[in-house]
Amino acid sequence: MDLTTWTWLNEPAKWSATPLTVHADPGSDFWRRTGNGVVRDSGHLYGVTLAGDFTITATFSGEYAAQYDHAGIGLLVDDETWIKAGVELFDGQRRPSAVVTRGFSDWNLALTGDFERFTVSAERRGDAVWIRYGVDGEEPTAVLRQAYFPPDIETKVGVMAASPEGEGFVTQFQEVQVTHLP
Repeated sequence: MDLTTWTWLNEPAKWSATPLTVHADPGSDFWRRTGNGVVRDSGHLYGVTLAGDFTITATFSGEYAAQYDHAGIGLLVDDETWIKAGVELFDGQRRPSAVVTRGFSDWNLALTGDFERFTVSAERRGDAVWIRYGVDGEEPTAVLRQAYFPPDIETKVGVMAASPEGEGFVTQFQEVQVTHLP
């Protein structure tokens, strides 16, 4: 993974490139209005800007500690149009999670057994993004979500982490791959 062309949106106070390790700052998050009226644009997103169709796949593990600690991949068009998907700590368990935001955030979780490493992918084709996942070395084939996403718009694509309720936590990305699609 060539990180030399990647940039931060909300660079965390601490991170390292080899291996890519992100220390999510306390109070960091991406969330918009739904359920509590809160707008948070302070989550960490490290990525590259792309147009057209693409796939991003990331394999990672984390030291989740507090409710809503989460990490994974992010696709961001602007403050009101984005997707984040990966693992989120909810009610004491790590769960596959996706949030799709188009003005308002829309959150879903999946149930899975215990796992150490998580792989998540997002494939953007036209106006749709397919999000899939796998655990502990499995290919990301389980569908987590399909969502509308504006086509042909430049999008910041990369890895993300946030700790909205906790004191922060550490995520290590073992593999990240971004591919332009024909």
